Amino acid sequence: MPRFLCRQCGARFPDAPTPPPGCPICLDERQYLRWGGQDWLTPDELAADHQIACAPDHGVLGLRIQPAFAIDQRALLIEAEGGNLLWDCIGLVTQAALDAIRARGKVIGIAISHPHYYTAMAEWAQALDVPVHLHADDRVWVTEPDPAIRHWDGEALKLGSSLTLLRCGGHFAGATVLHHAAGTGTLYTGDVLQVTADRRHVSVLYSYPNMIPVNAATIRRIAAILEPYAFDKVYGAFEGRVIASGAKAALERSFERYLAAIA
Repeated sequence: MPRFLCRQCGARFPDAPTPPPGCPICLDERQYLRWGGQDWLTPDELAADHQIACAPDHGVLGLRIQPAFAIDQRALLIEAEGGNLLWDCIGLVTQAALDAIRARGKVIGIAISHPHYYTAMAEWAQALDVPVHLHADDRVWVTEPDPAIRHWDGEALKLGSSLTLLRCGGHFAGATVLHHAAGTGTLYTGDVLQVTADRRHVSVLYSYPNMIPVNAATIRRIAAILEPYAFDKVYGAFEGRVIASGAKAALERSFERYLAAIA
């Protein structure tokens, strides 16, 4: 029996003779149904005319499906002392991409910012033989359960000596960012904190496609969570969306601007 992927968001579902009646990720108010109606494809169908481009973005290896598929986010390989981490996930697994990842050293796990990017996490975990770290507050959004998934509770989770997952909330209850303490520090945010087009700010929305903002209390909470951590760069969910320097000040400026706009 095939597995099915939602063509709109990339969510993947367990083996079944027919697709689910609908995609719960797209039926949620943060996402939306495909304008032409719910549509599905299998992993084999996706692989038939798509590939993974593996290319560095400001020094970090990015993996992105081409031509663009679903939400079009990229995964990033975070190279760290003690083992590398695959941050966020995409809906296709290829041998070439696995080879590119393994060529850069041991992988210790996968961590994903929020449910819109869960997609083919089970296949990635099996291929790399590593666990997937997801916040327990978003457990209900897992569409393809797998023994590799480890749900963590609380506000922070250390993964090795320099990697820390931080629950920020906002976009989802368990929405998570990743802090890498090496050097001057780096923050990986998916679109929990969306790097804007000017690459000098971030924004925080409950829904990006439907443009639903978060409230002031959420912004203040996220600012307080990030305040103790040093970082000079921020990597967002999409290719090129990187604040390459001065990121700590950029986030402070962004939060102040957001609060002023909704006051």
